[in-house]
Amino acid sequence: MPAQTRDIPQGTPRDVAAQAKKEPRTPEFDPTLGIVVEAEVRGTPPHRIVALGDSLLQGFQSGAVFHTDLSVPAIIAYELGALRAFRFPRYGGPGGLPLNIELMLRRLEDRFGSSLQPWEVPLALFDVRSFMDEVEDYWERGPGATAPVVAAYQHNLSCFGWDLRDALSRTARICADAIETPGDDFLNQVVQNNGDRAALHVYPHWAPPQWEMTLFDAAAALGDDHDGTTESGIETLVVFLGSNNALGTVTDLRVEWSGPDFRDLAKKGPYTIWRPEHFDAEFAEVVAQVERISARHVIWCTIPHVTIAPIARGLGSKVEHGSRYFPYYTRPWIDERRFDATRDPNITGAQAAVVDAAIDLYNTTITRVVAEARAGTSGPPRDWYLLDVCGLLERLALRRYIDDVQARPAWWTPYPLPAALAALDPVPDSRFLTADGRGGRATGGFFSLDGVHPTTVGYGILAQEIMTIMAQAGVEFRHPSGELRTGPITVDWERLIRRDTLIRTPPQNIDSTLSILGWADEVADLAGRALGIRL
Repeated sequence: MPAQTRDIPQGTPRDVAAQAKKEPRTPEFDPTLGIVVEAEVRGTPPHRIVALGDSLLQGFQSGAVFHTDLSVPAIIAYELGALRAFRFPRYGGPGGLPLNIELMLRRLEDRFGSSLQPWEVPLALFDVRSFMDEVEDYWERGPGATAPVVAAYQHNLSCFGWDLRDALSRTARICADAIETPGDDFLNQVVQNNGDRAALHVYPHWAPPQWEMTLFDAAAALGDDHDGTTESGIETLVVFLGSNNALGTVTDLRVEWSGPDFRDLAKKGPYTIWRPEHFDAEFAEVVAQVERISARHVIWCTIPHVTIAPIARGLGSKVEHGSRYFPYYTRPWIDERRFDATRDPNITGAQAAVVDAAIDLYNTTITRVVAEARAGTSGPPRDWYLLDVCGLLERLALRRYIDDVQARPAWWTPYPLPAALAALDPVPDSRFLTADGRGGRATGGFFSLDGVHPTTVGYGILAQEIMTIMAQAGVEFRHPSGELRTGPITVDWERLIRRDTLIRTPPQNIDSTLSILGWADEVADLAGRALGIRL
């Protein structure tokens, strides 16, 4: 349902306001956009899968980057039969970086049981403080304080918190210079400069020239790494950037449009959403950088509507019959019965609508870029593809569409879950994860405990969609033995379910410790900094 003029918040850019008054963008489900590309290829490039992205490709989950062997590109590398050759950063310590909410809750569960009683809250808070102090010490003063030197380019070139400008401009040198001398701050025990610290595990820095390289420079070096037996160094490059140009609206619960200094690394921090003209300007730079990377296939991902993520929970009933939006969006740990719009952090349904409208304009730009590349508008046709992640998430959105028939647009159909996921009880959904008190799940399953990043099976869905496009492009998938895989190429769902502790055995104290998460958010900006979504 399009917004009415009276519903447009003051200060909304004109193009966004105009988009909000239209029907929402219809996703593109044909990755070729109906444009055939005849590409001459030979041999097999040495680097089967390379990723340029943010937390959604790095493997971030429940507030931390930890199990990077279960990131989307790592899952794909496993299915290609190329995991042993796939290079990706690893993060040790107590649950990764910056704060592993799942590990924190499991420690509380070990001590206090599956239900935290009111009189136990002070002791639980002390335990959380101790855990945060342990994490902080490891990364600021312990073994994690020095990033490992790897004399090879990573294949997963993804950094949590990075927006378009970060990917374009940041280097290992900039990240290292940004890391402050750590202090043991009792009131703020989130790891200082956690994004820069994590990025140093991704960026090359084994010699002076590498210290000055961007992520795109590193990818270009991989693309140039081939001999005459093949035309490119990279077989498939996945680009998934731009979510952090809008995600701050729901992690900060604040809508602050970008200003003229949006390109300035030191000044762009307060902005939570980019004006479409600013996004387009930076995205054009991203496209220019990708064009110089020698990759046989490039898969571009659209940006999901961030208002679906359960970190910003819609309160009450929809604003009107057939609407996609709720009157207010706030933290999942705030009691709806006690919610006070003048006191509690929130954005309104009208603000959520213009955020989604801006993302629709971003995705229109991404779609146009892929179409022009395939058509050869500005040079030889390129074998670029579009994965409409925005449409994918819409098809999984329980409260927006699955439970509200009247709100569904004409194009909408539910996403067909793989049989292994559909057989789970309960079937995973897009709500905030809760426990049933008997060792299993009550709700949720697609989003981890930070309310933004997917669970392992959630990442599996994204990996499956990318793999389907790769197979369509002619990419060969092999068994670990080297034997060619035939038939439909699918993710090993049993493997991912087995590795997904949140799907199988989530912490049973999730509900009773929501107040702890609220406290952590209040004292440490859990939803903003500790989740690693924005720097």
